[in-house]
Amino acid sequence: MIVLNHWNSYSQSTVMILTHSGRMTRVRRAVTLRNTKFKEYAEEEGHGAVGCEWSERRYEEKGVDVFLFLKLEMILVSKKLNSSNPATITRILLSHFNWDKEKLMERYFDGNLEKLFAECHVINPSKKSRTRQMNTRSSAQDMPCQICYLNYPNSYFTGLECGHKFCMQCWSEYLTTKIMEEGMGQTISCPAHGCDILVDDNTVMRLITDSKVKLKYQHLITNSFVECNRLLKWCPAPDCHHVVKVQYPDAKPVRCKCGRQFCFNCGENWHDPVKCKWLKKWIKKCDDDSETSNWIAANTKECPKCHVTIEKDGGCNHMVCRNQNCKAEFCWVCLGPWEPHGSAWYNCNRYNEDDAKAARDAQERSRAALQRYLFYCNRYMNHMQSLRFEHKLYAQVKQKMEEMQQHNMSWIEVQFLKKAVDVLCQCRATLMYTYVFAFYLKKNNQSIIFENNQADLENATEVLSGYLERDISQDSLQDIKQKVQDKYRYCESRRRVLLQHVHEGYEKDLWEYIED
Repeated sequence: MIVLNHWNSYSQSTVMILTHSGRMTRVRRAVTLRNTKFKEYAEEEGHGAVGCEWSERRYEEKGVDVFLFLKLEMILVSKKLNSSNPATITRILLSHFNWDKEKLMERYFDGNLEKLFAECHVINPSKKSRTRQMNTRSSAQDMPCQICYLNYPNSYFTGLECGHKFCMQCWSEYLTTKIMEEGMGQTISCPAHGCDILVDDNTVMRLITDSKVKLKYQHLITNSFVECNRLLKWCPAPDCHHVVKVQYPDAKPVRCKCGRQFCFNCGENWHDPVKCKWLKKWIKKCDDDSETSNWIAANTKECPKCHVTIEKDGGCNHMVCRNQNCKAEFCWVCLGPWEPHGSAWYNCNRYNEDDAKAARDAQERSRAALQRYLFYCNRYMNHMQSLRFEHKLYAQVKQKMEEMQQHNMSWIEVQFLKKAVDVLCQCRATLMYTYVFAFYLKKNNQSIIFENNQADLENATEVLSGYLERDISQDSLQDIKQKVQDKYRYCESRRRVLLQHVHEGYEKDLWEYIED
């Protein structure tokens, strides 16, 4: 696994260096990166970085700059295409094919380059006869901008290879609106009416002066690259701009440099033993109104005639539907017509009549489903809350470790407390997701074994939690150490047994599920 750092703000020193000696800085930076492909790239003509601004972040043992990674993709593709296309044109071509290098190269070498560039909405850079409109005005002569209709010197105008020119102020406002308000990055077209030629990265970075807009544009380009690359995934932690890269896409735990561990497949917190499919259904079930509907079904009834939902607010069983188009009268107990009941206002002796049995059965099923959901949801939420509280134990444990070191215990000898909190948090997370797994699990012999393992781990986890929250405040350090070590080792063992059993069930197809 490799962690990629998302680009942050460029330092002023970097921009100034590049302003005075751009190419020399690229060579020096490439040597610092110690990457031969980037060194070759830096020494070549015509392959400038987007906007000629480079991030300060460098390749490390476990981290690389995601933007440099993107640039490397573009350089490698350019080399495979044996073309002299600028890097920004290669980026547009790759973006058109959702960063699929193989598809791009297949189309590129089929011989019809004009059609390819037309589909990608760029003008072939190798085409000698440009379609650019020749402007014969002198640089000092004023001319009107076709957007704002103000007159400016010819030198104040700029445009793309399509030949459409506009004043720099209109260009800047147009690009800012597209990026900040419409969230467009890789598909910004020329502002001329009917022109679909895309604006290249160098033009965007040259015409925009606001650093926030530049960073937003870079983020949009990078996000497109990451979203289309099955080996890359954004870290889901709030305010984290790192990207994680793996060798093979799979549902496995990955850890970002910020410390967040998550499932590479679905992006949620690592959720062993439940699979992504069932966790997704569970989260949706918790977020939507499905359980509100269950509560309504369990605590209200439908009018047997018009099926409007009715809640009983008094003791009388004689119900009158308030729907003006219905006004049906029926019995709350049996849901049958009221007329046969006569004067039995509070008692119903017609409970078993067939015309109301189906309605009562449906209500009982809704109540049973609600009770079952609440059973698993309450335990899931309880472990989630406990996990949140127990993350705060690290500060308490750190203080206790410092006290122990003052009582002639070495730093190594007191590490058992931190290890115990680590194990406790792992067990809480595992238990939390076992209730999601169990909610969708059909009863069989294997599910009974699973529930026994779950109960054993749960009991041991609660004991360990009690040791860490209460007993570490006692004075007998050796007793604390022995109890905590024994219990966290037992918790580790039981957690391992539970997970091994679940994964064995996956491999041997032992589990049967309730389709929700």
